[in-house]
Amino acid sequence: MRWQIGEKRPKTLLNKGTGYLAGYTHSLNPYTGCTFGCSYCYVRRMPVSLFRAEEWGTWVDIKKDAAPLLRNELVRTKARGRVTIFMSSSTDPYQPVEYREQVTRSLLAVMAEEQPDFLFVQTRSPLVARDIDLLQQLGDRVRVSMTVETDRDDIRKQFSPKAPPIAARLRTLALLKEAGIPTQATIAPLLPSTEAFPELLAPLVSRVCVDDYFMGDGSGGKRTRTLGIERKYEELGLGEWYDPQACRLVLERLSRCFSADQLFVSQAGFAPV
Repeated sequence: MRWQIGEKRPKTLLNKGTGYLAGYTHSLNPYTGCTFGCSYCYVRRMPVSLFRAEEWGTWVDIKKDAAPLLRNELVRTKARGRVTIFMSSSTDPYQPVEYREQVTRSLLAVMAEEQPDFLFVQTRSPLVARDIDLLQQLGDRVRVSMTVETDRDDIRKQFSPKAPPIAARLRTLALLKEAGIPTQATIAPLLPSTEAFPELLAPLVSRVCVDDYFMGDGSGGKRTRTLGIERKYEELGLGEWYDPQACRLVLERLSRCFSADQLFVSQAGFAPV
């Protein structure tokens, strides 16, 4: 599939942290749109997608001249107090276009110099390992959260076929650990998995966050219901996984490999240090 690639020259990059991200002073999105196009993505039901003619997952806008803009904003904002940044709330900062455009890398380079108090990097892409050199400069002021919704790649292909394979994400967690980058595995949204899932994660991370559609889509599950995701579960014969009880099941399995202070649920797992 060929994506519709556009350009934007925003006047601001740092947006005030609100709602689910109220614990952060700001959110930061290097791109508008996301070509991973996951079927369950709550952004599909947000204005950035609803007011666009093209289908979510088929387009992305590159934010041009982003690095100098962020530098100016960071200097001003840091002068007023503590700065904590969530990157990203409505796009993946390491989606495929980043290989060529390197907007995210340019923003990380700025933050390595003008360091925020804390940076949370949310992605599902192995490309994040490319920027280990910059992430290391941030020390304990950064955490990389790698989305690993399931250990079953056949399930991943049903719900997010354009997203990176699960095995590649697990390898990336190993690379980040070896490099000393603070990380976590984020099972969000929770998809059907096997009992062996915790054993796969245990050697790679010491922190896991679990979230589902009912806690994590910002509307108590209402946005997800409009996407028809429940019907997909039923078609696959996995209806019992579209239920809040599924989160409790996975947490119970995880507790066999992780202590209580290593397990986080929904918003608590995304909170800044």
